[in-house]
Amino acid sequence: MTPSQTLYLLLDLALILGLARLLGAAARALGQPAVIGEILAGVLLGPTLLGAHFADTLFPADVRPLLSALAGVGLALFMFAVGLEIDLGVLRGGGRVTLWATTFSTVLPLGLGAGLAWLLADTHRQGPLLAFVLFFAVAMAATAFPVLARIIADRGLTRTRLGTTALTCAAITDLLVWILLAVAAAVATGEDLDWRLVLLVPYVVLMITVVRPLLRKAGGLSGRKRKRGTGFTASGASDASGASDASGASDASGASGESTNLVVLVLAGLLLSSACTEWLGLHYIFGAFLFGAIIPRDGHTALREGALQRMEPLSRLLLLPVYFVLAGLKVDLSELDLTDLGTLAAILVVAMAGKLLGTYVGARLGGFGRRPAAALGALLNTRGLTELVVLGIGLELGLLDGTLYSLMVVMAVATTALTGPLLTRILPTTGKNGAPAEQPAPTTPGAQEASPREAVPATDK
Repeated sequence: MTPSQTLYLLLDLALILGLARLLGAAARALGQPAVIGEILAGVLLGPTLLGAHFADTLFPADVRPLLSALAGVGLALFMFAVGLEIDLGVLRGGGRVTLWATTFSTVLPLGLGAGLAWLLADTHRQGPLLAFVLFFAVAMAATAFPVLARIIADRGLTRTRLGTTALTCAAITDLLVWILLAVAAAVATGEDLDWRLVLLVPYVVLMITVVRPLLRKAGGLSGRKRKRGTGFTASGASDASGASDASGASDASGASGESTNLVVLVLAGLLLSSACTEWLGLHYIFGAFLFGAIIPRDGHTALREGALQRMEPLSRLLLLPVYFVLAGLKVDLSELDLTDLGTLAAILVVAMAGKLLGTYVGARLGGFGRRPAAALGALLNTRGLTELVVLGIGLELGLLDGTLYSLMVVMAVATTALTGPLLTRILPTTGKNGAPAEQPAPTTPGAQEASPREAVPATDK
């Protein structure tokens, strides 16, 4: 790396960090997710407003690959966190409303997206037709689980039936989206890698039957060592002798070392899993997602807590903003014509109709009242970062041209930004946090089905 590259890399990182943080805070002040401001930071620095020459000056061509490498690491860490947060146990006992809402909120956007893709294929298709149609349909069905979780927490919906149903539906939808996206990626890569894809099933089986038990053992062993270290530290602190204090400090240091070793183990496994799926002909994010999904949940918190506490700050504060800004730099809205604006309108209508209408119908069939069903549709219409990741993969695979990519990014930002206003209009609120007049979500399996409308306002039925 030349001195000029080093200089620009450091300056660009400082610029990205500062601007993304500033606009993210501005978005939060307006009641919007921070991801919207961070995406807009990239758009502002890109060719849309200031022209391609300005963007090329700020981010020279020989520096962008370095930024892309950092963004790739951040994306892998993010997908690992997504897999870590998705509880595969939600597939069991989600309740009737979850089943119907998930089905309709996924199938209808997939169908409408596939139909629109056929209409756009002549003017925007890149790569194989089947891969293009499947990818576009998947992009319409995506829901941003991490952004949705933050919106639900901010609005005090975490312990309500609406909030838990939305998170469960989003988790299942995201799982289906990543599976279908993997299929689209496999179709798009061509025939020369087909023989490697045969190894995908054994790889998944190996991760579940071998790697997961090993991680469980490692987490249990680390947890026991940390408990012993904590016990010795307490005794050392209560003892007046210097030797005892030294022993306690030593044990505390040992416990910290065990925690660090565990994080290193998880990080190495994450990178190896990402490399494996990349070699298999899929995108590396699928390996990161799978590794996060197999991290044990049953009583072994050391793995999960250590991984999130140590890796998430670096990813969230620096690496992901780099990804956002690079994504925004690829957006160019300066040369859109009337045809492109018509395409944008069609994309927005299909995206919103698929999610809002599909979720509403499914939730009503599952037993929700009118207002909660509409609110659930507004929540699942959130696309945010997940959509941006999907679009970035489509661009890398050569399935999207620059114009369609730009239009889809606009759709992702618009649908995410509308979530808050739609919820405010749909749900009656009480209290300081603006939480809806709902009872807490049932805590026992099957309780949702026993009385499907007991947790919604009577006026909404």
